[in-house]
Amino acid sequence: MNEEELVQRAAEERAAIVAKYKHGRKPGAQINPWEDPSLQIYHILDRYGFIHDPNNKHFSDEKIAESAGPGEVKVEMERVKKWVKMLRQWDTMVGTEKLRRRVFKGIPNSLRGQAWSRMLNLSNIREQQQGKYQEMRELAWKWSPDIRQIDLDVNRTYRDHIMFRERYNLKQQELFNVLGAYSMYNLEIGYCQGMSQIAALLLMYLDEEDAFWALSELVSDKKYNMHGFFIPGFPKLLRYQEHHDKIMQKFLPKLKKHLDKNGVDTGIYTLKWFFQCFLDRIPFKLTLRVWDVYLLLGERILTAMAYNLLKLHRRKLISLGMDDILQFLQVHLEKKFEVDDDVAMENLARCLEELKKSKLDYAGPPPPHELPSRAFGMFKEPTFEQKVNVGRRSMEFSSAEKAARESVVLRRETAAAAAMVESPTQELAQPNGHVSRHSHDESALPGTSTRVVETKIRIVYWVKSYENVNNSFS
Repeated sequence: MNEEELVQRAAEERAAIVAKYKHGRKPGAQINPWEDPSLQIYHILDRYGFIHDPNNKHFSDEKIAESAGPGEVKVEMERVKKWVKMLRQWDTMVGTEKLRRRVFKGIPNSLRGQAWSRMLNLSNIREQQQGKYQEMRELAWKWSPDIRQIDLDVNRTYRDHIMFRERYNLKQQELFNVLGAYSMYNLEIGYCQGMSQIAALLLMYLDEEDAFWALSELVSDKKYNMHGFFIPGFPKLLRYQEHHDKIMQKFLPKLKKHLDKNGVDTGIYTLKWFFQCFLDRIPFKLTLRVWDVYLLLGERILTAMAYNLLKLHRRKLISLGMDDILQFLQVHLEKKFEVDDDVAMENLARCLEELKKSKLDYAGPPPPHELPSRAFGMFKEPTFEQKVNVGRRSMEFSSAEKAARESVVLRRETAAAAAMVESPTQELAQPNGHVSRHSHDESALPGTSTRVVETKIRIVYWVKSYENVNNSFS
């Protein structure tokens, strides 16, 4: 197949994907049965739109608790009155302690979209950028090299949420459009997996164009600076992980030593913490409240909430081994946080002040290589390779990721080695006085010590996690 035929095939593939989203669920839509899970009558819908099957063995009591009781409804209605008044007087409220205090207490869910829009100044941006979103969306339909990957990710983003349940429905169309348009608007990033859930969250509370400009603000505004998370090599992720280690070393040294000794590197458990501001790592109701303060105060909330999570659960974590630590941080906390939301948010405010006093609340200004270097919204016709490889990542991105993995693996090994020197045995005391140790079979590798086997297994586990950094967001 010659070059012209390859380009033509790629264009046809893109056009076929775009056509499905434009057609939506109108008569004649081609939707495979496995793409469109049915809603059974025994499913439960929580107040945030998530669908639950109580017969599922992985059913989450925490999520179903995300329904408002009479007392909570009364409190929220009182807050609605206060927030309606504040939203009318927004310009006088910006930067005040009253606004900060009320955001930490939680924005009423019915007004969350309006509040987020005000925090991100979306109405002014839309006025200044009239027609730009529509232009980028149409360019994406014709040229975006990321269409295939965006299509794959739309099909697996929040499929347990009523808004995104049906294949090619309105919200899936909007999500596809927002991500496609942004892939053309910011050509340095294009599209990176992990952005889909952020965009989907925004679409739960904002309309299509507002969600696009909200994503743009999160990536490029100096308050959030998410650009460095998504460019090749993920430089901001590495910088934030190093800063997180400094916080751990100062405030939670025993826990850090325990995690190091068990081979649990920061890089394993902080991916979604920093990339997506804790989406899918804590209960959704609490995630929304963290996002409220994140949008108000900016990136300092990422480091403060990471410290808050570990501080709240440090006693439990110290009692666990490697596999259980990862299960607890990556799965259990999202299902059963075990701390009241109000308590968690009050503690977050205290953690923020504690870090501020020690000048550790801020990881520092982004270095130049983390910031955008190209003008946004300037169309450049894709290269031949991009035209042919619709949705495949560039070699530049792959080599940068490899360098990032090697850097952090080295850091993990150094930390683990230091922990071993201080505590040469692998034995970990349990609360009941018993001793546990990992039970890898030495006979599997004759002549190799248990500790070496364990270390190798952990390194392989970590490298595999980091190689799949993008896929972990789905």
